[in-house]
Amino acid sequence: MSDKRPLDIVVISDVHLGIYGCHAKELVQYLDSIDPKILVLNGDIIDIWQFSKRYFPKAHTKVIRRILKMTGKGTDVYYLTGNHDEALRKFAGFGLGNLTIDNKLILEVDGKKHWFFHGDVYDVTMKNSKWLAKLGGKGYDLLIIINRLVNNILESMGKEKMSFSKKVKHGVKQAVKFISDFEQVVAEIAIDKGFDVVCCGHIHQPVIKQVEHNGKSVTYLNSGDWVESLTSLEYTNGQWTLYQYPVSKTRIVLPDEEEDTHVPWGDISRVISFPQQ
Repeated sequence: MSDKRPLDIVVISDVHLGIYGCHAKELVQYLDSIDPKILVLNGDIIDIWQFSKRYFPKAHTKVIRRILKMTGKGTDVYYLTGNHDEALRKFAGFGLGNLTIDNKLILEVDGKKHWFFHGDVYDVTMKNSKWLAKLGGKGYDLLIIINRLVNNILESMGKEKMSFSKKVKHGVKQAVKFISDFEQVVAEIAIDKGFDVVCCGHIHQPVIKQVEHNGKSVTYLNSGDWVESLTSLEYTNGQWTLYQYPVSKTRIVLPDEEEDTHVPWGDISRVISFPQQ
């Protein structure tokens, strides 16, 4: 009997494979612990902006292998493109077996209309100053590296870890305003388009909340990231919940062996009711 948690839908975003800040080992462990019917990869899974042949460790490769293994075992995987993996947008609409690449996804789940997309299309910085956004991405990666070094020292001293970027986001009024404006704009557009639920990534802020606009409301979801928050969204028993990888000082060692990653051909349905037969 499998000890994996059966789930209807799992949403992961902003993994940023290929950068030093990516928590790939933790993500591999998480993927090994779940058995979803649908896996939505909601953008910035591979960081093509900062991709370097000099840095793509085994753990990052194993994330890709685990995802392919899921498709081989029947999980429908939707890879939705983000700004850091925008090079894949030219493949939008491509499908192979249970794997589909696209820019957005609309699912009717248990009678509710869901809209999944990364979210960078509603980021003014991305639209008007892409070079500035890319420069900011490199600065963010450097900040994460420095943060990890500081946290290693703090742990050795028996002190609590700290997050530099979270302090910046919550301490700078402009950053707080950007996050709030992003969530409100996305929610308002989703309401105007008649969606019940809208799900994004991009801003690395995991949350589930109701947003109101013109007397109507929508459930706004954000799956967070696997650089700092180490979070995902899980749907089961008709309810969305946030998962956060548990903090542990134990060194993570992944097994070397890999199973077959054969991807079978199959049909994909976009109207789903749970439980499925």
